[in-house]
Amino acid sequence: MKILITGNMGYVGPGVVSRLRKTFPQATIVGYDMAYFAPCLTNAAVLPESKLDVQLYGDVRTMPAEVLEGVDAVVHLAAISNDPMGKKFEDITMDVNYQSSIRIAEMAKAAGVSSYVFASSCSMYGASEGVAKTEDSTLNPLTAYARSKVATEKDLQPLAGDGFKVTCLRFATACGMSDRLRLDLVLNDFVAGAIATGKINILSDGTPWRPLIHVRDMARAIEWAIIRDKEQGGEFLAVNAGCNEWNYQVNELAEAVAEVIPGTTVTVNPDAVPDKRSYKVNFDLFKSLAPEHQPQVSLKEAIEELRDGLSNMEFKDGDFRNSLLMRLMVLNSLQEKGLIDEQLQWEHTKSKLPRTETKAELETA
Repeated sequence: MKILITGNMGYVGPGVVSRLRKTFPQATIVGYDMAYFAPCLTNAAVLPESKLDVQLYGDVRTMPAEVLEGVDAVVHLAAISNDPMGKKFEDITMDVNYQSSIRIAEMAKAAGVSSYVFASSCSMYGASEGVAKTEDSTLNPLTAYARSKVATEKDLQPLAGDGFKVTCLRFATACGMSDRLRLDLVLNDFVAGAIATGKINILSDGTPWRPLIHVRDMARAIEWAIIRDKEQGGEFLAVNAGCNEWNYQVNELAEAVAEVIPGTTVTVNPDAVPDKRSYKVNFDLFKSLAPEHQPQVSLKEAIEELRDGLSNMEFKDGDFRNSLLMRLMVLNSLQEKGLIDEQLQWEHTKSKLPRTETKAELETA
């Protein structure tokens, strides 16, 4: 088996690489990434890419078809990955997250790839009231990021069939420790605040609902999507990926962190503009289709791992929301240094084919 993982050098990628290497020890696993966040290692025991056979460096907007030669499964993680980045780079978000996703899927089908796994998002449900959203619920995307996921799912559906299986995993909000940690995620932000300052400052009134999933459980779901039979959901499947128990209001998450990290005070902003991104999600379909790949990490375990991980990093930055642990800050820094242009392309590699590093070269780097 040969597996291609795009966007493997982000927050979720290291856990996916580790999981797939363990599950498929004989597989050839290839990474493809722009490497914006390659230096953002956070207390990693080993370079995550050392578990790959090959690391390719390139832009998904211009990925050549030959990258897909001999590939059996594509795990497509590459994306402009959150709302602040999507707001600043809206056109690029649609280009990277939507148009490139469809182009790669078309090339993958033409190359004989049998399984295409797309990292979608529950954020496409947007503002919603009442019952938890199912896969048949009305979509109400409120941001460029969410709109890009809706558009991609829509155009992936007609590509499925004739031996090309497409799985869109509508992930809950990611959380948990990673070899490339992000703090621009609600639970991670709260733990960072508790560790650095002893305070959690909720920017909203604390009432919005969020479903969460740990990054290791995201990897578990991706493994299932690669190996699932078409009888488990059909040749095209869009499924909420997470678990019902992990639907929380934001203030509940803050209180859970304060319980694990004694001495933490929690404040809300009662005058905040209401956060319309509030939704509960129903994960019954995923539970019925993937009973052996259900989320395993508890909220308490996730908080404890983040606490321990940040403590081991000697993390003390009370101004972390302006640090390089926020993905938008990384892109801003790269632009300020003249390393990437306004289209987020590397100045030093324009018009070049992807560079390659073999596993042996990574291990000796």
